[in-house]
Amino acid sequence: MAEFIQSFSVWGVTLTLGAFALGTWVNKKTGLALFNPLLLGGIFVMIFLSLVQIPLGEYRQNVQFLSYLLLPATVSLAIPLYEQWQALKENTLAILCGIAAGSLTSMCSIFVMSWMLELDPALSASLMPKSVTTAIGAEVAVELGGISSLAGAMIIMTGIVGNLSAATLCRMCRIRNPVARGVAIGTGSHAVGTAKALQMGRVEGAISSLSIAVAGVLTAVICPFLANFLP
Repeated sequence: MAEFIQSFSVWGVTLTLGAFALGTWVNKKTGLALFNPLLLGGIFVMIFLSLVQIPLGEYRQNVQFLSYLLLPATVSLAIPLYEQWQALKENTLAILCGIAAGSLTSMCSIFVMSWMLELDPALSASLMPKSVTTAIGAEVAVELGGISSLAGAMIIMTGIVGNLSAATLCRMCRIRNPVARGVAIGTGSHAVGTAKALQMGRVEGAISSLSIAVAGVLTAVICPFLANFLP
């Protein structure tokens, strides 16, 4: 069975897209935020690979093409930002300060946890860029001596948690300003969270898109500095 499936040149891409489509269908049918398509898609892929007994390395090699789409997909988020250019100009300082505060909180929390738990430097380096998009975070983790696959997994999980909890946390914390909500979501849960921000409103989606880029730059600059002081 495994050999038959692997005889198709794009079997991994087909499996990935099919799993995501199935996850989207389940999410729409149930209407439950817990059944996030990205989360379900990952689970479906793992189950399939386990049943058919296809090594994970071969799957990753076959779907490598999809990883090249991460950067243009992130860049395309500039479209909603352009549409809300007026809101950006009116709140530039507040937005930048909010993104800086969120990025520092994310990185410093991992830094403090690393010292308290005496984590291995490679593990700490893999966790530190967890709140930025995979295209940036995975590269930063590798440069710091971390594990690319672990960093990618943590980034995805962070995004899923942010996607699932964004609306609830905004209500609980009484964050009603759309700009503030966009900054919080984009800075804390990158592109996956931004998908939720776009559902919440056009302003939220646009500001969240900007937050991804700025948070990514800040993380790439500050992480190497903090890594020098890891235990």
